[in-house]
Amino acid sequence: MPSLRKHIDRLLEGAAPKVPRRELTHLERLAMVRRHGDFSLAYSTAVQQKLSYFSDGDGYIAFGSKMKHHFALGDPVVDPSERPGYIKRFVEAAGGPWFVQIGAATAKVLAGLGYQVNRLGVDTRLQLPAHDFSGKRNETVRYSERWLAKKGFTFAEDRKNMLLDEVSRLSENWRGERIVKRWEMGFLNRPFADHLGADMRRFVLHGPEGELVAILDFDPLFSDGKVIGYTTAFKRKHVDATPHSEIGLTKFAVDRFREEGISVVTLGLSPLLDVEPSGFAESSFWRGAFQRAYESPWVNRSRFNLQGQAAFKRRFHGLEEPTYVAFRRGTLMEMLGLLRLIKAI
Repeated sequence: MPSLRKHIDRLLEGAAPKVPRRELTHLERLAMVRRHGDFSLAYSTAVQQKLSYFSDGDGYIAFGSKMKHHFALGDPVVDPSERPGYIKRFVEAAGGPWFVQIGAATAKVLAGLGYQVNRLGVDTRLQLPAHDFSGKRNETVRYSERWLAKKGFTFAEDRKNMLLDEVSRLSENWRGERIVKRWEMGFLNRPFADHLGADMRRFVLHGPEGELVAILDFDPLFSDGKVIGYTTAFKRKHVDATPHSEIGLTKFAVDRFREEGISVVTLGLSPLLDVEPSGFAESSFWRGAFQRAYESPWVNRSRFNLQGQAAFKRRFHGLEEPTYVAFRRGTLMEMLGLLRLIKAI
């Protein structure tokens, strides 16, 4: 059956609009991200495998293809003044592709091109140094850090890939308790790697006996060649780890970034959270479907813990910025292609 599915996929993808693709090297993509990668998914678009690139050499739109349809990932990685033109040219070349997890500026351009734009969820932004963990509302976050220190846990940063074997074992342990154990989701998330990529950061938590309990990896955000912030890329913790571990480690990392003068940390997408009217022309069908999926006990129990993701990120009281998905038609077959691309089904 899998081989038949792959054969059908190849036939469908062969019937998709022929988009001009540019073979950009890893270093070329990273160079573009360092100039223009100021949004949460930018770094991932440069380093994730199996993506294609629509590019003129000064920037790119990353996209994936599934079941005869093309899906752009995030905003264009190019100078902001050039993004509207990039979007228009890609739309023409790709025959009405979807755009997934985009910001408000890209959504506005697409709305002007006749697209429907729905909210996809929110990305939580901690604006530094203004955001800190003082005050009553952050009391539980501070308590987690104190509890860990009192029990003999220690925080550190691993910038030299010194713990690769331990990280690999921890990741395998973590995967054993996932809702879906056989594979990791893709496209919106890239597969986890033991080694850190260029400019990434890794923070670690060790237990009282020195054992690795949790790790937290961050992708960089850039502007004009400088790191301006970080976004949460991967989290791993031992299945028996205390709930305080992830909270305390996140606080530790954000505090370090603040001390370094970093201006922003984003915690990543909370899928389908607060899917209210987008303010653009949109699909009421998909808005209702997203809302039902977020509330569904079956989805949260057997596919993806949407509510748990959102609850964790809301502990840090950041600014919740809407993210969007945009499409011309929004058919069920197109949505099926997207769900298969992200490996949700």
